[in-house]
Amino acid sequence: MGEQIIKIGLVGFGTVGSGVAKIILESADAIAAKTGLRLKLACVVDTDTKTARPVKLPKGILTNDLDKLLKDDSIQIGIELVGGTKIAKQIQLKMLRAGKDVVTANKALLAEYGGELYKVAHENKRCIAFEASCAGGIPIVSGLRTGLAANNIAGIYGIVNGTCNYILSNMTSKNEDFSAALKKAQKLGYAEANPSLDINGGDSAHKLAILASIAFGCETALEDISVEGIEEISKEDIRYGGEMGYVLKLLAIGQKDDKGRISLRVHPSFISKDNSLARVNGPFNAVTVFGDAVGQVTYYGRGAGMMPTASAVVADIIDVALGNSATTFRHLNLKSRSETKRLIEKIGDSVSRFYIKVMCKDKPSVLAKIAKILGDNQISISGTLQHEGAGPDNTVPVVIATHLTRQKNVSAAVKELKKLDVVGAKPVCIRIVDIPEDKD
Repeated sequence: MGEQIIKIGLVGFGTVGSGVAKIILESADAIAAKTGLRLKLACVVDTDTKTARPVKLPKGILTNDLDKLLKDDSIQIGIELVGGTKIAKQIQLKMLRAGKDVVTANKALLAEYGGELYKVAHENKRCIAFEASCAGGIPIVSGLRTGLAANNIAGIYGIVNGTCNYILSNMTSKNEDFSAALKKAQKLGYAEANPSLDINGGDSAHKLAILASIAFGCETALEDISVEGIEEISKEDIRYGGEMGYVLKLLAIGQKDDKGRISLRVHPSFISKDNSLARVNGPFNAVTVFGDAVGQVTYYGRGAGMMPTASAVVADIIDVALGNSATTFRHLNLKSRSETKRLIEKIGDSVSRFYIKVMCKDKPSVLAKIAKILGDNQISISGTLQHEGAGPDNTVPVVIATHLTRQKNVSAAVKELKKLDVVGAKPVCIRIVDIPEDKD
């Protein structure tokens, strides 16, 4: 049986685009031997055609003219790797309307405009493949769409941002403060010069919007997700949490209860040191999924970087060329926002345990005042931790772990605690997330 030639047009010749070109050019023989598909890079489009890249293209491939891709009917698959939303959206729409299937790693675009793009793809009998959008080289999208299709998914708990995980890992293991850990991440290339989208939780929210829509079978929007970043996390809180048996991670969490209500949130989370996600360190990612039939499944690997992400992009190209993506995309049935918006839980109604740190002045009856405020807000204490020694303004830290309570109760209590004359700084409040473990 002869090889089938698959012509590809690539838009965006940056870090990931260079990795994709490298794989296609250097691994074409190996891919053809395994799949019978001969991938051929017919066109690479980028506004910058002068800067040297880590891969050398054949002469005449690189251009700044998108029409060379759009008007070439022999190019079957278009890859969009320009990032952002406005320009990228128009590129994808043009490729779909020109009869190209689309492969993308653009999580922000899919999180904000996925529904619109999917509609145009269906109208033009094309597909969009997006494995690389959520966790680099980890096959979590295909895992949810096909591998776990027999399951009702009850929960997703993900470490999906390598920048934040590297920073928190260094703050934990090396006792670095936030700014030092961030600078080191930037030096090593794990963080951008402007890291705001990573450290404020926005990147994780984009990925959660995509994963939750697949896992729960409904259209989700960024406004459905409560988002908190790691900018205000201190190494002291990480240390105190560690003394209580917890490790701090930035988690993207999606949960669906037996009544169909959905909770979506991204926030720093104390999790048990014994949980498998607590052992995911550095720039690595991991996503734990709970299905009613399979139980607990965890996907682990490199969640970003040139070659891991490029690996996922090329895997999508192969899947599109084999016809698998067209089938799964055609059967991607998501309930509309009008059906599901009412099922999204408001963050104030979410239930969790909490870590609360109060910097208190060393005076009599301080603990009694704190306990009264917590009790008045129906918050029960499960444990406390107190160290000797003076902090700012002659204060000492009082750390409290609560039993399960609603977010709005804790928010109200923290607001009252701030008003106490014996409290010397803004109280710190971090969720404690009890991730179930599937054990015999």
